[in-house]
Amino acid sequence: MSHTTKNKKRTLARVRRIKGQVEAIERALEGESECEDILQLVASCRGALNGLMAELIEGHCAFMCSVPRTNPSHPSWKPPTS
Repeated sequence: MSHTTKNKKRTLARVRRIKGQVEAIERALEGESECEDILQLVASCRGALNGLMAELIEGHCAFMCSVPRTNPSHPSWKPPTS
Protein backbone atom coordinates (compact mmCIF):
# COMPACT_ATOMS: atom_id res chain seq x y z
CA MET A 1 0.00 0.00 0.00
CA SER A 2 1.34 3.40 -0.97
CA HIS A 3 1.50 6.10 1.68
CA THR A 4 -0.50 8.40 -0.64
CA THR A 5 -3.60 6.23 -0.35
CA LYS A 6 -3.85 6.90 3.38
CA ASN A 7 -5.23 10.44 2.91
CA LYS A 8 -6.32 10.03 -0.69
CA LYS A 9 -9.59 11.96 -0.34
CA ARG A 10 -7.93 14.95 1.32
CA THR A 11 -5.00 14.97 -1.11
CA LEU A 12 -7.29 14.81 -4.14
CA ALA A 13 -9.36 17.69 -2.77
CA ARG A 14 -6.17 19.69 -2.39
CA VAL A 15 -5.13 18.90 -5.97
CA ARG A 16 -8.56 19.96 -7.24
CA ARG A 17 -8.23 23.30 -5.44
CA ILE A 18 -4.83 23.79 -7.10
CA LYS A 19 -6.43 22.92 -10.44
CA GLY A 20 -8.98 25.67 -9.81
CA GLN A 21 -6.16 28.12 -9.08
CA VAL A 22 -4.43 27.22 -12.34
CA GLU A 23 -7.70 27.66 -14.22
CA ALA A 24 -8.05 31.10 -12.60
CA ILE A 25 -4.61 32.02 -13.94
CA GLU A 26 -5.69 30.87 -17.40
CA ARG A 27 -8.87 32.96 -17.23
CA ALA A 28 -6.91 35.99 -16.04
CA LEU A 29 -4.48 35.66 -18.93
CA GLU A 30 -7.28 35.20 -21.47
CA GLY A 31 -9.16 38.16 -20.01
CA GLU A 32 -6.07 40.36 -20.15
CA SER A 33 -6.09 41.04 -16.42
CA GLU A 34 -3.59 43.36 -14.80
CA CYS A 35 -0.08 42.00 -14.36
CA GLU A 36 -0.22 42.41 -10.56
CA ASP A 37 -3.39 40.32 -10.38
CA ILE A 38 -1.87 37.54 -12.47
CA LEU A 39 1.30 37.55 -10.39
CA GLN A 40 -0.79 37.25 -7.22
CA LEU A 41 -2.65 34.26 -8.67
CA VAL A 42 0.62 32.60 -9.69
CA ALA A 43 2.14 33.22 -6.25
CA SER A 44 -0.92 31.71 -4.57
CA CYS A 45 -0.77 28.67 -6.82
CA ARG A 46 2.93 28.26 -6.18
CA GLY A 47 2.33 28.35 -2.43
CA ALA A 48 -0.35 25.70 -2.74
CA LEU A 49 1.94 23.48 -4.82
CA ASN A 50 4.78 23.92 -2.32
CA GLY A 51 2.42 22.90 0.48
CA LEU A 52 1.32 19.81 -1.43
CA MET A 53 4.94 18.89 -2.14
CA ALA A 54 5.86 19.26 1.53
CA GLU A 55 2.95 17.07 2.58
CA LEU A 56 3.85 14.35 0.07
CA ILE A 57 7.54 14.41 1.02
CA GLU A 58 6.66 14.24 4.72
CA GLY A 59 4.42 11.23 4.10
CA HIS A 60 7.05 9.56 1.97
CA CYS A 61 9.76 10.04 4.59
CA ALA A 62 7.51 8.80 7.38
CA PHE A 63 6.54 5.73 5.35
CA MET A 64 10.05 4.86 4.23
CA CYS A 65 11.62 5.37 7.66
CA SER A 66 8.93 3.60 9.66
CA VAL A 67 9.19 0.24 7.89
CA PRO A 68 12.48 -1.60 8.15
CA ARG A 69 14.12 -2.35 4.83
CA THR A 70 14.54 -5.91 6.05
CA ASN A 71 10.78 -6.47 5.71
CA PRO A 72 10.07 -8.36 2.45
CA SER A 73 6.61 -6.77 2.18
CA HIS A 74 8.11 -3.26 2.03
CA PRO A 75 8.05 -1.87 -1.55
CA SER A 76 11.76 -1.03 -1.55
CA TRP A 77 12.91 -4.33 -0.06
CA LYS A 78 15.59 -6.15 -1.98
CA PRO A 79 17.11 -9.48 -1.07
CA PRO A 80 20.51 -9.19 0.59
CA THR A 81 23.48 -9.61 -1.69
CA SER A 82 26.45 -11.68 -0.69
